[in-house]
Amino acid sequence: NCSTVLKTLHFITRPLSDEEGNFSLAYIITIHKELEMFVKLLRAIYMPQNIYCIHVDEKSPKDYKAAVQNIVNCFENIFISSKRENVVYAGFSRLQADINCMRDLVHSKIQWNYVINLCGQDYPIKTNKDIIQYIKSKWNGKNMTPGVVQPLHMKHRTQVSYREYVRSGMSYVSPTKNRKAKPPYNLTIYFGSAYYVLTKEFVEFILTDARAKDLLEWSRDTYSPDEHYWVTLNRLNG
Repeated sequence: NCSTVLKTLHFITRPLSDEEGNFSLAYIITIHKELEMFVKLLRAIYMPQNIYCIHVDEKSPKDYKAAVQNIVNCFENIFISSKRENVVYAGFSRLQADINCMRDLVHSKIQWNYVINLCGQDYPIKTNKDIIQYIKSKWNGKNMTPGVVQPLHMKHRTQVSYREYVRSGMSYVSPTKNRKAKPPYNLTIYFGSAYYVLTKEFVEFILTDARAKDLLEWSRDTYSPDEHYWVTLNRLNG
């Protein structure tokens, strides 16, 4: 019952300031368990002027998927990603889940400014307004995806091919004996966090630019590609 959900969980139903009303954030949330934790997270970051793409792991139980869908149905600005992955920790599927949501978000009617990615076990320590003011103060028009040139002890992640294995009750990434070709366009690989705050323009670039597409394809058999993909593209000139 949607009216019960909104009332009992005290979801915010209007922008709390003009500044927030004029600056929409997009969120990508990848989840696979702990429904109650997801609802607490969603309630904490929810604003009617924002937009939320939820990626539910394809391996999740049917009743979990149905429960998430029931909650999402109560909101016009929350949706489940149109394409779902069997997400494997440290696998390409984790990166692909974000890309799937990005494709959906760029076609949204809501004109969002930045996108932030989270997992179901995250929880905010800042308000929506705090986040916006922080972005505007230091990062206006820039991405937050810090990183360093690929350290030696991480070279193995991109020098040999890795494969994802999805089996009942267990999924994992394992190295093969095959060595990888060098990155496309002789790109310098950077390493950083899998989590980011990205401009809409950068997201559009990721989805359309040949270098971004080729790096994505090259990253398909690397280890934890979400820790090098965003930061490497962000370091490109221009």
